[in-house]
Amino acid sequence: MSKPVTEMSEPGTDTPKPGTDAPQAEAPPKPAAATEPSAAPPEAAPVQPAALPGSPAPPPADAPAAPAEASGPALPPPAPGDPVAEVVAARLADPNFSLIRRLNTKQREAIQAFYALGAFKSVWLTETGWTEAAKAVIARLQAAGEDGLDPLAYPIPLLDPPHAKPADRAEADLKLSAAAVLYARDARGSRIEPSRLSRFITPKLDLPAADAVLARLTPAAASAGGLLQAYNPAQPGYLALKAKLASVRAQQPNRAVPMVRLPKGPALKTGMRDPRVPLIRARFGLGGAQDATAYDEGVATAVASFQRERGMKASGVLDPATVAALAGSSPGKQEADILANMERWRWLPADLGRTHVFVNIPEYKVRVMRDGRVLDEARVIVGKPDSPTPIFSGEMTYAVVNPSWTVPPSILKSQFLPGLARDPNYAARLGYQVVKRGNGIAIRQPPGERNALGFIKFMFPNDHAVYLHDTPNRSLFSRSERALSHGCVRVDDPFRFAQVVLGPHWPTERLQKLIGKGERTVMLPEKLPVHLAYFTLEADSTGSLRSLPDLYGVNARVKVALGLSSEALPPEAGHKPKVAGPKVAGPKPAGAPASAPGAAPRPHRDLAQQQAAPRSGHRRPVAAATEPEEPAVVQPAPDYFGETGAIRRGWW
Repeated sequence: MSKPVTEMSEPGTDTPKPGTDAPQAEAPPKPAAATEPSAAPPEAAPVQPAALPGSPAPPPADAPAAPAEASGPALPPPAPGDPVAEVVAARLADPNFSLIRRLNTKQREAIQAFYALGAFKSVWLTETGWTEAAKAVIARLQAAGEDGLDPLAYPIPLLDPPHAKPADRAEADLKLSAAAVLYARDARGSRIEPSRLSRFITPKLDLPAADAVLARLTPAAASAGGLLQAYNPAQPGYLALKAKLASVRAQQPNRAVPMVRLPKGPALKTGMRDPRVPLIRARFGLGGAQDATAYDEGVATAVASFQRERGMKASGVLDPATVAALAGSSPGKQEADILANMERWRWLPADLGRTHVFVNIPEYKVRVMRDGRVLDEARVIVGKPDSPTPIFSGEMTYAVVNPSWTVPPSILKSQFLPGLARDPNYAARLGYQVVKRGNGIAIRQPPGERNALGFIKFMFPNDHAVYLHDTPNRSLFSRSERALSHGCVRVDDPFRFAQVVLGPHWPTERLQKLIGKGERTVMLPEKLPVHLAYFTLEADSTGSLRSLPDLYGVNARVKVALGLSSEALPPEAGHKPKVAGPKVAGPKPAGAPASAPGAAPRPHRDLAQQQAAPRSGHRRPVAAATEPEEPAVVQPAPDYFGETGAIRRGWW
């Protein structure tokens, strides 16, 4: 049996590359009970039309490719002798036919393919009216607000079966299909595109295809509503926020009914017709009218009742004051915060993994979870607002003991190249190595107690090149606010964390025996899901809410994108505005205070002095606010993104 620990084949190379001779350490036997999370193909989300003011609309990127029937040979003809099927086929074949505005061409083609399998027959209607599945789906759409969605986004088609013409039945069938599909996709996170909020937010949304949603719901009879609701997250954190949302709304009776935003138009009285009337009918659950645009006695009575409830004159006339009252008011700050946090749960996979690592960035905590229980919890240091920790999910595959650290290009250019030009031994004097790479060089900090990554790092390969790791600067964990890194996540007790994620074959004592013996790779017994998440509200089992700081302004941006707030957007995390003035070479020590306007710039400590500082295992008390902040140990660049110093897209 080969050794379970292997030395890296090339010093300074952190990530074994597939298809190369990089060492493959033998992993311990897999636990029999362990399971691997499902990995459904990710899907990009369409952008909400008013996601962010002034943001450029990206090119369409939506659902998986439509089934072959939608783009292959000619579709089968509609069922013979079925006038409803003929209308359905004609509507779906018409490129100008719009189901619901936010469903794009690919989703319409998927709906078309689904109907084609049944010869375009109605899937929600019988001769006497809606099927049991349709009734269950309609009930769930009307209750969309329970999950923080907007019921007005899923209009219920009006239908009077005894008098409905084939065209009316076909329209109603298609519109219910479109509303159900849109609900399912919104429940999985399609209302906004996260990457439009920030380039640091890159979750892979698992959006269901339209034909898959319909194939699941239409034969489900009375259970269809539950199946549709199940597209919402089911994690305890989401359910606690959902319960809190219900509690908050229960204290506001006027918010218990849905709002309706009507276009501008004249005041309406009984006997008039207007294209806005169907929206009013949907708002009050009115149906059965031969002319849905007619402002008849039933509509006027419902409007008068609404006016009476709001303390207005119960005239039954739809005047401007009533239109404003129907639109309601924006949700309060607490409700808006709850809704924004519920939305971010949709960014996570439906299955987090039986065992997984969960980092809540604003909480400065990492937890290892198994079957809903906390196996380990530790404090972490996360990225500063100008170098934020990204938000996404990945899979941890291996750990590196005694890691080396390659100086990223920014510091190489600003500090090492000028130093080497003056003194060829500049890097060596500071304990760094010069490594030739092609026609250029890289600067590597070898393993050791002063290494910026500490004694161990945990790798989950990703486009951002971030990871979890140790740090020699232990005193920073004593602070209450720990947004101090350049993006990676520093773990307070990395060897205890390692023992949990690597399994019983790697107790702390065994790992510590590797310290000082060169860079080594230890493979995890199985891939471990890692979720870098961002929640500013946590609700416990009693319904109490705990607020956390909005470090990067993500919560504020989500509220604006969902139309829950009209506040001015904070600057995007990681965006550094240009400031006039001389440039100062060299990195700013982590945690160093900004100079007061007009004050002389504070000189940087010499790199040799930084390296000479001893590693401290003691926690230093947080300095008083009146004292200048000086970390006990200042590393030249602890924890830049880049595993090998390569420039990653958009990060430098």
